[in-house]
Amino acid sequence: MAGMALNPIQILKQQAEEERGETARLSSFVGAIAIGDLIKSTLGPKGMDKILQSSNPAHENIQVTNDGATILKSIGVDNPAAKVLVEISKVQDDEVGDGTTSVTVLACELLKEAEKLVSQKIHPQTIVAGFRRATDVARAALQDASIDHGNEPDKFREDLMNIARTTLGSKILTQYKEHFSKLSVDAVLRLKGSTSLDAIKIIKIPGGGLVDSYLDEGFLLQKKPGVNQPKRIENARILIGNTSMDADKIKVFGSRVRVDSVAKVAELELAEKEKMKEKVGRILKHNINVFINRQLIYNYPEQLFADAGVMAIEHADFEGVERLALVTGGEIVSTFGNPELVKLGRCDLIEEVMIGEEKLLHFSGVPLGEACTVILRGATQQILDEAERSLHDALCVLSQTVKETKTIFGGGSSEMLMAHVVSQLAQKTPGKEAIAIEAFGRALTQLPTIIADNAGYDSSQLVSELRAAHAEGKITYGIDMETGEIGDMQQLGITESLKVKRAVLLSASEAAEMILRVDDVIKAAPRQRQPDHPH
Repeated sequence: MAGMALNPIQILKQQAEEERGETARLSSFVGAIAIGDLIKSTLGPKGMDKILQSSNPAHENIQVTNDGATILKSIGVDNPAAKVLVEISKVQDDEVGDGTTSVTVLACELLKEAEKLVSQKIHPQTIVAGFRRATDVARAALQDASIDHGNEPDKFREDLMNIARTTLGSKILTQYKEHFSKLSVDAVLRLKGSTSLDAIKIIKIPGGGLVDSYLDEGFLLQKKPGVNQPKRIENARILIGNTSMDADKIKVFGSRVRVDSVAKVAELELAEKEKMKEKVGRILKHNINVFINRQLIYNYPEQLFADAGVMAIEHADFEGVERLALVTGGEIVSTFGNPELVKLGRCDLIEEVMIGEEKLLHFSGVPLGEACTVILRGATQQILDEAERSLHDALCVLSQTVKETKTIFGGGSSEMLMAHVVSQLAQKTPGKEAIAIEAFGRALTQLPTIIADNAGYDSSQLVSELRAAHAEGKITYGIDMETGEIGDMQQLGITESLKVKRAVLLSASEAAEMILRVDDVIKAAPRQRQPDHPH
């Protein structure tokens, strides 16, 4: 017994790390709060932008954006708690399209409050229980304050316009928000209640200004027809193919053909030509006047199509082909033996149009009436990319609102409303949970504070005025970002979708709760590289 070593027992592998208790919780809080502080300045209509630069010298691309999900997706984080926040912002983006910054900032503020409570020796489970009760009353208050104009088309359209203006108000498109709000509402109402945005295609063409962007009914494809082929076709019967139309060379890697004279080479080429001619003949048997292929079409088959008066379009990218099939009501075909079984796409007119410097093919009168194309114009590629992201957010929110028609007022009024009911609950609750519920209310109040701070207004003055207004029962009051005073959001028309607000509240509180429960972080040992075995 005397010789027994007093070294601590090593359970984990060499180089594996473990953080316990307070240290683990602290590292989680620090990581999550750092992410929140990074993204905080982009919140609200006066939020600032970030430049994201790629470290890869081959792709020297930069992004200029204030979209929370894009920023968080692009930065590599190592802290596990920070990864949770990145994940919730990604889910928010996929689920409802907007509120990606709000959800991260709210989760971060909840964790800041929780950190103070943990340092006062309040157990994390007590804080979690308090947060849960606060979330329930806040959600109920949101539901009660929501307005539903789903059955009145005129009022509902105005609601949608207001939601689009509010969503685009914090993006690059803010100076043309009337133009883009109308454009996105028109596009979404064409979908007739569907939340799939496949029928809306966004094409970015550099040049002009953002205000030159417009919505085009029908479908645009960024391709040109082949040489000597018709540029305009009425009552088009379209065959959409995914087949190789290059010369059928022997496609076996490394194969060789030995011939004993040049004449034999000519015979081989002739055989290939015949084979191709037969394939084009099979395609033409479908009684079509437009052939769109996903792969290349070489000169010879292109010439054969031109002779037959068929417009042949090559290399329509996969997404373009999929969308074309959806819009024209056709099928994508790879074999052409049974023309009677193939469903052709149809449209009234295909013609070539010029936009800026680019030539595009315009399909009008397509069977899928919902189909439309948004043409974005802008000075630089970065502006176009950011405009596309902003427009995509607006389209997502609007399509979700058409499905769930309830709306709620923005400008910090819904957060203040929730904070008010949460603090009332805290006053009625005995025990330590009340402290956690109060903290939840304070975290909600931080959102209007940050929005005001980002605009350079006096946030303490505004938020205290706003709190007083809500205590008097003026629940539609929020911060008017134009004047820097509090105002009635109902008159200003600052509306948001209930679904977005609800998703922000629930995701943020669940993420904060998950990070709060952590008391141990174990990092696995890095994998050792095995030396290569000599042969």
